[in-house]
Amino acid sequence: MFPVTSRYYGIATATFVTADGRTVTYLLRRFVPDRTNAVALAEHVVVQGDRLDNVTARYLGDPEQFWRLCDANNAMQPEELTADSRIGRIVRVPLPQGG
Repeated sequence: MFPVTSRYYGIATATFVTADGRTVTYLLRRFVPDRTNAVALAEHVVVQGDRLDNVTARYLGDPEQFWRLCDANNAMQPEELTADSRIGRIVRVPLPQGG
């Protein structure tokens, strides 16, 4: 259903039948993996104007892999990592396949 590079790859689906008989397929909940012992490829210091897609493109070569940085830093929202209030924060960059 999703490409192997997707945050949702491998997540199981379930179905629900509505009152009018339509079948709706949906993804089951995805939990952020425990990354406390993950191996980091690099550490990035957030500077003013950073965008997570650009940071991810720089280190992983694919801006759509921003979710890997979110997972590695236990962030639910990408902007949590590069907001102006986070200038100077160190963001762990995981190995490309999660390491």
